[in-house]
Amino acid sequence: MLSVAASRYARALVEVVTAPGSRIDGARVLTELRAVEAAITGSTALHNALLSPAIPPARKRAVMARLMPPSVITQVRNFVFVVIDHRRIHEFSSIVEGFELFLDEKLGYIRADVSSAQALTETQRADLGAQLSRLSGKMAKLRYATDPMLLAGVVARVGSTVYDGSVRGQLERMRAKLASGY
Repeated sequence: MLSVAASRYARALVEVVTAPGSRIDGARVLTELRAVEAAITGSTALHNALLSPAIPPARKRAVMARLMPPSVITQVRNFVFVVIDHRRIHEFSSIVEGFELFLDEKLGYIRADVSSAQALTETQRADLGAQLSRLSGKMAKLRYATDPMLLAGVVARVGSTVYDGSVRGQLERMRAKLASGY
């Protein structure tokens, strides 16, 4: 669940990236944000320094400027500095997650979380993606996970809709049907 603040920051960056005439590649922005996030979460010392009120924002910006490669998109660099200046670095991971979610929404994608008993093959993934895209009417972006509690089959969650194609789900539906007398 995104906080109100993380949502606002994420939406603001999406608006910059998708503004008419913008030539900024949203996928590249996301990649660069994920790299900054990895640097922050990967170093306890950096994370603590960015959170510390004792260190002035200008010094925090200088450290981050040195850590980010020169090829980083200017808007990403500036966005990171705004997050630092407004003391929202503790929400950076949520902001990045929100950015991805809102960018997908703006570009007409829908997210689907897919759980399966075993890892799916590329063919199975492509078929499932096509079916979920057809059912939702939007291009589906799937995230996969394995769930050893499933005997076989898949469970897909698209927004608030759950498509249960697992053996356990089928057995549960059969049990309910038999209990109700058809």
